[in-house]
Amino acid sequence: MSGQGKRAVVLLSGGMDSAVCLAMARQAGFACHALSFDYGQRHRAELQAAARLAEQLGAVEHRTLTIGLGELGGSALTDSRIDVPDAPGAGIPVTYVPARNTVFLAFALGWAEVLDADRIYTGVNAVDYSGYPDCRPEYLQAFQRLADLATRRGVEGQSIELCAPLLKLSKAAIVDAGVRLGVDFALTVSCYQAADDGAACGRCDACRLRRAGFQAAGIPDPTRYRLPDSELPA
Repeated sequence: MSGQGKRAVVLLSGGMDSAVCLAMARQAGFACHALSFDYGQRHRAELQAAARLAEQLGAVEHRTLTIGLGELGGSALTDSRIDVPDAPGAGIPVTYVPARNTVFLAFALGWAEVLDADRIYTGVNAVDYSGYPDCRPEYLQAFQRLADLATRRGVEGQSIELCAPLLKLSKAAIVDAGVRLGVDFALTVSCYQAADDGAACGRCDACRLRRAGFQAAGIPDPTRYRLPDSELPA
């Protein structure tokens, strides 16, 4: 489907994946309405990054909704009593936020109906997905069925398409795509425990995946790390 003259809601976290996703939606010709969430995460740096990226990548509108996921706890990203791990572990990590993508997509679906948008773009990735259950293809397929059943547009035969263009890409391929599309990765914040100014810890799983992606792509990593290069994990 051509995106010419069409609207899309794009979930924009402020990280590198969602930035590339927004750039892809713009390239496809969609007028992009970017949506971010203040959900009780440990730092504000990613929300500041999202605002910068929405402007840099030409979103026609950017909204940040405040929701209370942090009040429920249960994740190292929302509960300061749970440490962010410095190394990958087995199983679903403690950085998983219970039902986060389901909640985010539900809000995106509602806004898409209000806007009469044809697509929702999300940057979920099943290759470097860190074990999150709501980043799997099966999950996205199930949410698409829900969207078709639960919305007026779906019932009337005008389904809102859930689009995850990064789903099967490696982190290196995502970096390559972002460079081609003009994404300024220096504006993005991926770290699970970024400083107030966006400087990354260099040790969490998100930082490791990000660094490995730039290395595999052969592209200099513009991330500002709090650690000197000699102390960053290999």
